[in-house]
Amino acid sequence: MARYTGATCRLCRREGMKLNLKGDRCFTDKCAFSRRGYAPGQHGQSKKKMSNYGLQLREKQKAKRIYGILESQFRRYYDKADKLRGITGENLLKLLEVRLDNVVYRLGYGNSRQEARQLVTHGHFLVDGKKVDIPSYSLTANQVVSACPKSRATEKFKVFAENPKTLPNWLTANLEKFEGTVVSIPTREDIDVPVNETLIVELYSK
Repeated sequence: MARYTGATCRLCRREGMKLNLKGDRCFTDKCAFSRRGYAPGQHGQSKKKMSNYGLQLREKQKAKRIYGILESQFRRYYDKADKLRGITGENLLKLLEVRLDNVVYRLGYGNSRQEARQLVTHGHFLVDGKKVDIPSYSLTANQVVSACPKSRATEKFKVFAENPKTLPNWLTANLEKFEGTVVSIPTREDIDVPVNETLIVELYSK
């Protein structure tokens, strides 16, 4: 399973905004973007006018980094979104949102998508009662995601349950049972990621 193994804070600096890739750390004084809010590298502080292609590329890279996936997989999501009915850009974000690792993160299990992805990979979650350890597993409406019985007894999961997150409209959670339900496929209004999906479609449409 391919994944990015470089410096995480470097990604936020390159995109010029906090992507909250390290969870709670991003809201402390240790946040690298707060201390050095310019792009990494020798010419990071120089100001250059961005071309249309550059703007499109940055939006694509931003989306990839927020959801923690690499180019080949992102391209497959785009190709799938392009074949679905509706607006391609919105379809793309919907496909990314219903990934199991993202749903686990949205439910509050993990301070970041990276941590949620690790929890899924380690086999801590069930989907409709069956163990699924594939972060990219695509969920559909009415499916239930729950923590494994052994995982619920750990201190880490108890902390998650005691600090519930504000859920998006397309998810519901039962903290006592350590489970959440995908009520419906999210709409664009439900997805709060700071990405202009239209620019991504323009980039891939060339």
